Amino acid sequence: MSANQSPAGKQPTATYDSAFLRACRREPVPHTPVWFMRQAGRSLPEYLKAREGIPMLESCMRPELVAEITLQPVRRHGVDAAVYFSDIVVPLKAIGIDLDIKPGVGPVVADPIRTRADLARLRRLTPEDVAYVTEAFGLLTRELGATPLIGFAGAPFTLASYLVEGGPSRNHEHTKALMYGDPQLWADLLDRLADITAAFLRVQIEAGASAVQLFDSWVGALSPADYRRSVLPASRKVFEAVSGYGVPRVHFGVGTGELLGLLGEAGADVVGVDWRVPLDEAARRVGPGKALQGNLDPAVLFAGREAVEAKTREILDAAAGLEGHVFNLGHGVLPTTDPDALTRLVEYVHTQTAR
Repeated sequence: MSANQSPAGKQPTATYDSAFLRACRREPVPHTPVWFMRQAGRSLPEYLKAREGIPMLESCMRPELVAEITLQPVRRHGVDAAVYFSDIVVPLKAIGIDLDIKPGVGPVVADPIRTRADLARLRRLTPEDVAYVTEAFGLLTRELGATPLIGFAGAPFTLASYLVEGGPSRNHEHTKALMYGDPQLWADLLDRLADITAAFLRVQIEAGASAVQLFDSWVGALSPADYRRSVLPASRKVFEAVSGYGVPRVHFGVGTGELLGLLGEAGADVVGVDWRVPLDEAARRVGPGKALQGNLDPAVLFAGREAVEAKTREILDAAAGLEGHVFNLGHGVLPTTDPDALTRLVEYVHTQTAR
């Protein structure tokens, strides 16, 4: 089913005619919708207070806390969509991978996966493994009403990079060594991760997600040829696995200017663009039939109101000819961002684009 159709045999949901979902479907909107990656979290004092003393992964497994954190930026900023508070490594933790999220570092895997024998540790994910996700989505959809809730997951390549490197990496040397040195093992690893990711997204959609975003945070480290050969099949498998639900599917990566067309080719309805490529050029690279999301540099928010509005105006002008545009940052909200700057940005985009 296309994301441009309401679910077959069902009445449209309360969120169906929201500005966000209409933009994802490339339909006319009352204003350009806005949400921010990492809007639920570290830039908000109320988030820091709610999570005080609670480790990151544990906080992702407490439904009432997840619901509160997810709702905080909706209340404060008036964004057009909520994004589920979680982390891309949650499904890996749920199937028993020994990992932790270390403050100031990121996900750290105790025993990296680098041999064929290691694949056995990546079992299938079941809904029972993440029952807390289903519970949290239930709490959220009741509270949000007509405001869409975005679910998300990490893409196979980015999950593989954490698993193979053992943590964040600047050069991805172990990841690329496996990809180039044992292409069959690499393909099997990504295929296994595609199944886990698809299962995680299905849980979220069936629990009430209005849209889903696949984060391939580190895939910008690859050339287009390597992406097409070694990554595209697994990402496409994820998108195809959830295509029947009729919810918009967003694809985002960092430093992916050379890969934008391929990100769309993988099966996304909406292609996220970081700040390095203007949206009108991004549209040319992606081609017709896709909405775009983006793409203010998160660092601009530190420059003062006039500068933020000037850069935002540039983006809105570049997006003027697009069939569908969702305003977002070109990556996540930075931790020391002034929350009031985000609130003002939402108001500015809404005011400037009101039809």
